[in-house]
Amino acid sequence: MTTHDVLCEVRGRVGFITLNRPQSLNALTLPMIRALTTCLLAWREDGRVKAVALRGCNKAGPFGAFCAGGDIRFFHQALLSGDPAPEDFFTEEYSLNHLIHRYPKPVLAFMDGVVMGGGMGLSQGASYRLVTSRSKLAMPETTIGLFPDVGGGYFLSRCPGHGGEWLALTGTSLGAAQAIQQGLADHCLDAERLPQAWDALAEINPTDAGQMVAWLAVFAVHHDRQAGFDRSRIDAFFALDSVCAIVHALEADTSEWAQRTALQLRQRSPLMLHVAFEQIRRARHLTVAQDLQMERDMMRHCFFPRHLARSGAQTETAEGIRALVIDKDNVPRWQPARIEDVTPEMVEPFFDSPWLPHCHPLRTLA
Repeated sequence: MTTHDVLCEVRGRVGFITLNRPQSLNALTLPMIRALTTCLLAWREDGRVKAVALRGCNKAGPFGAFCAGGDIRFFHQALLSGDPAPEDFFTEEYSLNHLIHRYPKPVLAFMDGVVMGGGMGLSQGASYRLVTSRSKLAMPETTIGLFPDVGGGYFLSRCPGHGGEWLALTGTSLGAAQAIQQGLADHCLDAERLPQAWDALAEINPTDAGQMVAWLAVFAVHHDRQAGFDRSRIDAFFALDSVCAIVHALEADTSEWAQRTALQLRQRSPLMLHVAFEQIRRARHLTVAQDLQMERDMMRHCFFPRHLARSGAQTETAEGIRALVIDKDNVPRWQPARIEDVTPEMVEPFFDSPWLPHCHPLRTLA
C-alpha cells in the first residue's frame, strides 16, 4: 500500500500514513487519493489495526506541512484544455472525505503546518484533530474563484455562530488557538515533540480511552485562549442575509477590522462569494453525505458553467488560478466585477444537480 507520494505502514495497533509530496506541500493528486482510499479500506477490515494516524512532511522530513489542498495547476491545465480528468478527481476525493468522516476506527490527523482546502477535507472527519503552534488552517477557495469544497459546507457551517460564513467568504487563516475556538481542531500538541508523539502511538492501544488521555497529557500543550477572535463582532456582520448586506455593513463601520475585512471581500470572486454564502446556509441542514453530494454538483458547474454561457477557460476558477498562481499578477478579472452585480439567476443553478439521483457519482454515500 506504499507509493512514492503516500507511505503506509502498520506498527503496533496503528496504521501510519505519511503524505510524501513535500515539494508541493503535499498537494493531492488523483494517485494519492486512490492510494489513501485503498489503504483506509484495507485497514478498515484489518483486525490488527485499531486506529489510523495521518501526517504530512516537508523538505526537511516528517511534519512541518500537512496538505495545501488539491493540485490547482492540474485544475488550471484541465480547464484550458477541456480535460475531463477533474471529474474523477473530485468524485474520488469527496468519497475519501466521506470515508474518513464515517471511519469506524479512530483517526488522528497531525495538522502541523499548512492545512488548506483538501488538507482540511482529510482532517475534519478525524477523531483527533491535532494542531501545533505552526498550524495554519484555511479554506481560501474564493480567492481562486472556487468555493470551500471537500465537505467545507458541512464543517464550516458547524462553526460557532456565523464563523462559517466568515471563514468561507474571507478565507482567513487560523492558528492553533483560533482553530480550536472555531471547532476545527481538538488539541494542540508540542510541535517539537511530534516525532515522539507519533512513535509513542505504536506503543499504546488507541481504543483505550485512558491510554489516549495519558498520551495527550504527555504531548499536548496549552493554547493561548487570548489568541482567538471576537465572535460577537463576526456574528454582527456575517449573520446578515446576503453578501451585499455584509459588505455594505462592513464598509459603513469605521473600525480597522471591518475595513480590512471589507477589502478582503472586495478582492474575492464576487460570483463565488454569493455561491459560497448560499452553500454555508444550505449546509447547516445537511448531513455530511448530502453536503458532499451538493458540492459535487457545484464543482461540475464551476468547471462547466453552461448556465453562464462560458467555457472552462472562461470560468472564475481558471481566471483566479491564472492571476494568483500562474501569472501571479494578483489582478483577477472577475465576471461580474462587482459584488452588487451578481444576480440570483447566476447563483441558483450552481445548486441544480446535473445528474438524475440514480446516476449521481456520489449516490452511494450515506
